[in-house]
Amino acid sequence: MHLLAIGTRKGLWLATSEDRTSWSLDGPHHPMTEVYAIAIDNRRDRPRLLVGTTSSHFGPTVLTSDDLGATWDEPDQAPIAFPEGASLERVWQLALTPDPEVVYAGTQPSALFRSEDGGRTYSLVEGLWKHPHREQWEAGFGGQAIHTVLPDPADPLRVTVAMSTGGVYRTFDGGSSWDASNTGIKAYFLPDPFPEFGQCVHKVSRHPSAPERLFLQNHHGVYRSDDAGATWTSIADGLPADFGFPMVNHPHRPDVIYNFPLTADGDRFPPGGKCAVYRSQDGGSSWEALRNGLPDGFWTAVMRDAMCTDAAEPAGVYFGSRSGEVYGSADEGESWQRIAEHLPDVVCVRAAEV
Repeated sequence: MHLLAIGTRKGLWLATSEDRTSWSLDGPHHPMTEVYAIAIDNRRDRPRLLVGTTSSHFGPTVLTSDDLGATWDEPDQAPIAFPEGASLERVWQLALTPDPEVVYAGTQPSALFRSEDGGRTYSLVEGLWKHPHREQWEAGFGGQAIHTVLPDPADPLRVTVAMSTGGVYRTFDGGSSWDASNTGIKAYFLPDPFPEFGQCVHKVSRHPSAPERLFLQNHHGVYRSDDAGATWTSIADGLPADFGFPMVNHPHRPDVIYNFPLTADGDRFPPGGKCAVYRSQDGGSSWEALRNGLPDGFWTAVMRDAMCTDAAEPAGVYFGSRSGEVYGSADEGESWQRIAEHLPDVVCVRAAEV
């Protein structure tokens, strides 16, 4: 069965399908909570759903389900908590690792937490929290948060994170020490447009079989790194705009990436209102628009985690909009169908076979 988990600002919806052409929609789960982070964990005998929710009354937490959303568990104590003087505002990212017990969480304010019990409880990665740059990290339009967490699939001591604002940081020793890694990424809004840190990175992705190759969507700018983030070069040529939020890798082909360009930071909709996913099949050297089945008059945006792929063959590609529409492709983006509409603001989607 194919599962598409849809996180919105008013709850979680679960869409299921046997053939990815006809979908059943169930929800809302956790109504009137913001669901910014979802992981579908297939590393054990049965799948586990992990979601980061934020309630205006009860605050933020991480919930898990081992029965595809029929029931949900939350630890008696807050699963993620800061030292005195700071408080958790939101969980932005839940990232799995090759170890079935280890899960990372990226949060607002910008911090990284690590779980060693499958995502039920978490401890603060103090090396990043105590970094001397932290006091100078600023809030982006959506808050000051770590929204990208990329554990190295071949080396558990190596993790890459990205934040708005602050940029990209890397550890090679399991989180004890961290270095800014933004050489070549532009921050046009700062006096020095190429600073050591302070960039407003929107999303970073990579394929597990090519961990040295990273792709990055910036606040104006699209980049590639072939040295695990040590240096970055622009791959924006061929796109209609270099502003946007998502950056997604194909599940099987490391050179294939997907992007959703928006006109500009002041005009957050696709150029001309034409809904289009852009695909590169050569690592960003060239781009093609994928529009078959997508609408015109699309005056809305797709956020950083509101696009994903599944692991099927051929690969499925999915995205949700801030106007509550969800589209899916079962043929790697060649054609699209609408899976849902009239949902609340979609902020994240995750897909898997379960």
